[in-house]
Amino acid sequence: MSEKTKYELEFVVQSSPQLLYQYISTPSGLSEWFADNVNSRGELFTFIWDDSEEDAKLLSKKSGERVKFRWVEDEDDGNDYFFEMRIQVDEITKDVSLMVTDYSEDDEMDENKMLWDNMIGNLKHVLGSA
Repeated sequence: MSEKTKYELEFVVQSSPQLLYQYISTPSGLSEWFADNVNSRGELFTFIWDDSEEDAKLLSKKSGERVKFRWVEDEDDGNDYFFEMRIQVDEITKDVSLMVTDYSEDDEMDENKMLWDNMIGNLKHVLGSA
């Protein structure tokens, strides 16, 4: 398997950081926009889409600020790839941004960025900031 490349995306979101954090850190929040359904048992989150499901381990979280997950499949393969969603507030303008860090194989980079774009579009719609 080829190496994956780390990338970061920034999305400006019209929301309070506290509300946004609920949508990126809880199973009920994530199931509103990230997957069809999300279950968690402790640090293990199961993301369900149509007829497939993926498990991810919650690596770390900082209340009101960020969450970091690793797909169990990557961990089983010995990879230390992760995806992280971090809330950033501009100190001057108070604009709220959601910073997404993820990894992708080079030939899938555009597709994966578009997928995040669509998912964050769903999140904005749920938040009423679209």
